[in-house]
Amino acid sequence: MSLNATPTADRLHIGFFGRRNAGKSSLLNAVVGQDLAVVSDVLGTTTDPVYKAMELLPIGPVVVIDTPGLDDVGSLGEKRIKKAKQVLNKTDLAVLVVDAQIGLSSMEREVLELFSQKAIPHLCVFNKSDLLESLPEPGPGEFYASALTGANIYELKERLASLAKSDDSKLRIVGDLIKPSDFVVLVVPIDKAAPKGRLILPQQQTIRDILEADAVAVVVKEFELRSLLNDLGRKPALVITDSQVFAKVAADTPPDVPLTSFSILFARHKGILEGVTQGALALDTLKDGQKVLIAEGCTHHRQCDDIGTVKLPRWISYYSSKKLEFSSVSGGDFPEDLSIYSLIVHCGGCMLNEREVRFRLKCAQDQEVPMTNFGTAIAHMQGILKRSVSVFPHLAVELE
Repeated sequence: MSLNATPTADRLHIGFFGRRNAGKSSLLNAVVGQDLAVVSDVLGTTTDPVYKAMELLPIGPVVVIDTPGLDDVGSLGEKRIKKAKQVLNKTDLAVLVVDAQIGLSSMEREVLELFSQKAIPHLCVFNKSDLLESLPEPGPGEFYASALTGANIYELKERLASLAKSDDSKLRIVGDLIKPSDFVVLVVPIDKAAPKGRLILPQQQTIRDILEADAVAVVVKEFELRSLLNDLGRKPALVITDSQVFAKVAADTPPDVPLTSFSILFARHKGILEGVTQGALALDTLKDGQKVLIAEGCTHHRQCDDIGTVKLPRWISYYSSKKLEFSSVSGGDFPEDLSIYSLIVHCGGCMLNEREVRFRLKCAQDQEVPMTNFGTAIAHMQGILKRSVSVFPHLAVELE
């Protein structure tokens, strides 16, 4: 995917599920019009989920996911089935592929029920319909197609597009908080941990959203902020900072200028701000010997003063004055059993789609483990959480 492409986290994730040799990979290839997935008559050809970001008309930017067969066997097969079901946590639109000659089994009915439980829009597609003498009348949510002959593939794509959730109601990153011609100051530290030659994804996306709102984005490093505010000529509508320099930025930003962080904005954007704001308060109740999980949604080269494995554990230990045990996970790894932890501190989740971020928070809440994120945790430890969420009045009230 090119640097100018839609970020993976903002793409509709379409997962293809079903038995081995039901034709998942063949149907996926027919839908996208490319040979993305390996096709074979050998059972279990797809052994791991395969992801591909692409443009799929008439839907737009998507990530298509080919999954292992849900009827795999043996100890290795159980692991493959587990991986396939884990894909559901990030699936926005599910396609259950059924061999039309065999029909629905109890296993496939259970999968359909799982889709419904997880509130995933879905379609049950009977593949290999060309082998039937006549096509039965499809029931609700059912569709007949043939990957081999291409029958009804165009219509299938149209049906998937109609099921795709519209994001018209999704909150902007920052655009709904500002007006045309407003000045928005973004504080972006450039240190050893910063990627060479570019800004990180949340910073890029925030700048884009500001420009789409016809406002002005002014980017500055933390040590130039005070002089910039003095020279700007008028009060900015908002100052947005990287969480790592929250304390200095808060000290240099006048009290009457709204202040927040990229991490807090993205928590709101993905619909978890209330949960992680409440979770930050658990920093005040930590006890000696308790375990804290630091979770990041992406994998990256660790620097000597990495925020997830070095800075946050140091700051949390200092703030709580407790002897704590810290663990860290990154990328797609997220423990099923969270009960051993007293707190989860997650990154901003810019590389994860909204469904997966919400899923992780729901897992924590179901196991009664408080979960916060980097930005809200740091703001709380710096004593500026209430100020940082004051642009969202309903949250400010909850913290009083």
